[in-house]
Amino acid sequence: MIGRRAAPKRSSRDTDGTSISRRAALAATAGLTVSTSGCIQRLQDFVTRDNIDQLSLTITTLPDESDRACIRIANELERAFKSVGIDVSYRVRSDIDFHRTVLYDHEFDICIGRHPGGTDPDYLYEALHSLYTDESGWQNPFGYTNLIVDNLLEKQRRTEGEVRQRAVTNVLEAIAVEQPFIPICVPDEHRAVRTDRFAGWSEDHLATRRGYLGLEPSAGVETLRATQTDSRPTANLNPLAADYRGRGTITDLLYDSLATDDPTGDVHPWLAESLDWDGDTLDIWLRDDCEFHDGKAVTASDVAFTYEFLADMSLGNNEGASPAPRFRGQVEAVETVDVLGNDHLEISVDTNQTVGERALLVPILPEHIWRDRATDARGPGGVSISQGTTRAVVTDNTEPIGSGPFQFVDRTEGEQLTFERFDSHFTLEDDIELPAPTVEEFSIGIVPSGKSAVQAVEGDDADVTMSALESHIIDEVDRSGSGRLIESPSWTFYFLGFNARSAPFSNPRFRRVLAQLIDKEWLVEDVFHGNARPVATPVTEEWVPESLEWDGSDPETPFLGTDGEVNVNAARMAFEDAGFRYDDQDRLRVRQ
Repeated sequence: MIGRRAAPKRSSRDTDGTSISRRAALAATAGLTVSTSGCIQRLQDFVTRDNIDQLSLTITTLPDESDRACIRIANELERAFKSVGIDVSYRVRSDIDFHRTVLYDHEFDICIGRHPGGTDPDYLYEALHSLYTDESGWQNPFGYTNLIVDNLLEKQRRTEGEVRQRAVTNVLEAIAVEQPFIPICVPDEHRAVRTDRFAGWSEDHLATRRGYLGLEPSAGVETLRATQTDSRPTANLNPLAADYRGRGTITDLLYDSLATDDPTGDVHPWLAESLDWDGDTLDIWLRDDCEFHDGKAVTASDVAFTYEFLADMSLGNNEGASPAPRFRGQVEAVETVDVLGNDHLEISVDTNQTVGERALLVPILPEHIWRDRATDARGPGGVSISQGTTRAVVTDNTEPIGSGPFQFVDRTEGEQLTFERFDSHFTLEDDIELPAPTVEEFSIGIVPSGKSAVQAVEGDDADVTMSALESHIIDEVDRSGSGRLIESPSWTFYFLGFNARSAPFSNPRFRRVLAQLIDKEWLVEDVFHGNARPVATPVTEEWVPESLEWDGSDPETPFLGTDGEVNVNAARMAFEDAGFRYDDQDRLRVRQ
């Protein structure tokens, strides 16, 4: 059994009828700020005008070869911000350095990137709850704190049906006012595939494990050849490393989880043969005779170890818990794990069923390998995480042992990964109706760009582009012969994130004005060539409340201008209304 933090107590105001308007949320935040503003103002009265400088900010983002859209968004925002008197500089970082800077070190003013999002809005609990403001990973990298939002995020975890829907709506409306980060757009996801060697490409999402299982190879085809632009997996296959992991597709092919989800967010048994929900408890039976890739049996003890380990990678050896930088919000739902037999266990959760089931999507780790990694360590290159660095988070795990449908064979850093079918995998059993690996080998080649990936498919050097194609090359894909373009729904989104740990980014009024300098509709056309949809709120369409539906402009922070050009006078008035001032050279001023 593992113990977990008790569920937060319901406050007297946290009832099924709780409602919060967006304006009320902003007023509440202002109220929280007022308690300290007097002291701050008295201190500022002693500061001379010589200490009031032009507002300067640094945009941290990815280079063109990593994500062309990010650097183009950054370029447009630099132009918009400079037009209203803000001094702007850049920090362009590689994928790994970007994620370390933003997710581990929290050393940024604003950042532009692609957020992993989620099919269920509960991912916002992990992304924004103040419990996680000092942790590393996608746990609140923005350092955002708001007790009202915390309560709403907790409420949506405990309630069901219409009550949960209202709680989610209240969360979305509150953060639309507060703008802890600015959701810009959801990109269309397209991948190029060959249909002469494989059929069945459109059966499942190609960002998930199921997209590469159950394919129908042509006679004599024994290798599935993929290509992608992200070389990080060739250097590191640690499922816990937030700086090396993107969508987690490769992790899902190497490691099984108790359950799997589909693009609609529905959860289905996977490693678990049955999942019976009884109130706040899940009764789970594992499939018979499952093995890890090294031949060791997968048992209920490995499952219990996984949840204990993800909650605290030090296994109690550190003074405080050291939760994993990935899967934090999912594991937080788990209250206890009771091993009832070799293949039988019970998991109790302190959430509703929807959130509780999503806790079943984490990779099951072999205890005999990962237990020894629960010791303190300092990573190569000074990598560390705020919640405590252990060997578990710094190991590159380049010979991974999971129990998934494919097992690791070989790698060449920066060039390729090779996996082979795990012939003992349960999906290959005759009486199990789940998609299974249908090839002996799965190879992934690394290419420098999306255009190169498409060329590899068109030149019969690859069967699929695992990375979603950049928007500007979608129309260039040749679909005249065996090539085909597969479109899939997306739950990721491009965003501008604020580091709310320091002024002026801690000020919601400042964040709101910056949000109004972004013409999302224009960026979708200019940067994404129409292959995206602008959004005012960061959830899948079925969760968007009427108040935040996109109708030509952002309903909460409409753009102050037209066709990508900022109305400087309107922006200046907005900043002044927010309490900022300009000098006689039209430079926006801030106390340093």
